[in-house]
Amino acid sequence: MTAAKSRMIDQQGLVELAVEDDVRESARFNEDIAPTEAKERTWSKWNIAALWVGMSICVPTYTLGGVLTAYFGLSVGEALLAILLANVIVLIPLTLNAFPGTKFGIPFPVVLRSSFGILGSNVPCLVRALVGCGWFGIQTMFGGLAIHLLLSALFPAWAALGGVGEVIGFFVFGAMNLYVVIRGAESIKWLETLAAPLLLAVGIGLMMWAWPHMSMTELLAQPPSRPEGASVYGYFFAGLTAMVGFWATLSLNIPDFSRFAKSQKDQIVGQILGLPLTMFFFAALGVVLTAASESLVGQTIADPVNLIGMIDSPAWVVLAMVLIIIATLSTNTAANIVSPTNDFQNIAPKFINQTRGVLLTGAVGVLLMGYDLLQKAGVVSQGVSLEQMYSNWLLGYSSLLGPIAGIMAVDYFLIKKQRLDVPSLYMDHHAYPAVNIAGFIAFGVPVALTLLSLLTGTMNWFYDYGWFTGSALGAVVYYLASQALATSPQVGPVPLAASEVVK
Repeated sequence: MTAAKSRMIDQQGLVELAVEDDVRESARFNEDIAPTEAKERTWSKWNIAALWVGMSICVPTYTLGGVLTAYFGLSVGEALLAILLANVIVLIPLTLNAFPGTKFGIPFPVVLRSSFGILGSNVPCLVRALVGCGWFGIQTMFGGLAIHLLLSALFPAWAALGGVGEVIGFFVFGAMNLYVVIRGAESIKWLETLAAPLLLAVGIGLMMWAWPHMSMTELLAQPPSRPEGASVYGYFFAGLTAMVGFWATLSLNIPDFSRFAKSQKDQIVGQILGLPLTMFFFAALGVVLTAASESLVGQTIADPVNLIGMIDSPAWVVLAMVLIIIATLSTNTAANIVSPTNDFQNIAPKFINQTRGVLLTGAVGVLLMGYDLLQKAGVVSQGVSLEQMYSNWLLGYSSLLGPIAGIMAVDYFLIKKQRLDVPSLYMDHHAYPAVNIAGFIAFGVPVALTLLSLLTGTMNWFYDYGWFTGSALGAVVYYLASQALATSPQVGPVPLAASEVVK
């Protein structure tokens, strides 16, 4: 083991890495996952709030109320309460796990090297990456449909293409997303800052359009779909878990964005301003518009793209589809491409840079959506609805991601006490082990219990409340395992030995 030459410099609470050849030549380093310099940390609380507004206003958010009422047995009022409460709860791991990104300027995969090891970090990274690629495919499908309806309104002959036109739209929209991310963080910042006020204005306009065509009193009075007399608590907490799971992905990789924040205050205030109320408002908009759709177009439609596509005015359809494309683009680029791009780079930083990571994300997303694309092209018959598919995902992947969120928070705040040896995070055989056994024990125990629940039908509560049970158990097991293995070289010391922070 050789001493690190690179230094960490404290710039008023934001630690900047002065990179020397020892880090730059390491196999674990490339410029795209390098710590941001202090001058690159330009995102204010308003930029971060705009990021969350841009990510929250999307088609899946619009359908959340319908998912909770149709598949989780909640009433409309219970569904909206679950959505609001879930997004307040998810602020806790979001703000906590954003701290190391803001302080040290490091992205999610590099933060994970502290708790899972330099090489071991690839396992949770790939779990997160595959979920992101899946959501990239789903959101790209919605964006592709909007492009298809836009072109159909402009060129009537295009409508005759049917599902093939949607497939073409899918690839066109996917390419637009990849281009934005390849251009870098400033491109995403510009897109989100531009889109946020526009999308909020459109949402308010749609609410005003739909409100006279439905009765909120009657809507809230509708009975839930769960069995009569069944206790609300089990259904509510299962739905709450699913809603927390909606942003379980971002609660992990939030350092990918907080590394550009000006300060901890900016990342905390920005997330509080941007997330809970936006999610609640747009989910409520989905409930209201779905209820009003019978009066507006003659049938109940839960998908805003198809609902707006049925308006008998080509000019309004064109305008609405452009806005939906912007909304889906602002969500997809930030929420579903940035993290997989960084996660794939973590595997082999010298061979996979940002551009290759973006292209790999796009390729995996297309493969995961292959069956749906074949359905649209008419090659295979229609199967499970997309709404059913991602409502099942919300519970399933939250059970996998919850433990990682708990492990990250405990590692940074309780084990490492907010101190990281950043140069050693980019090098083998320094302050951090190749594989941190404590991290894998803490990840493996909740996952094993989840699989036991699914395979045996016992302990259903553990799966139904997967994010809560997984994050809590992962956090506790990680703390205990780290204490028990504190002297093991497979866990590593509280690091700052290889480099001193220069004031």
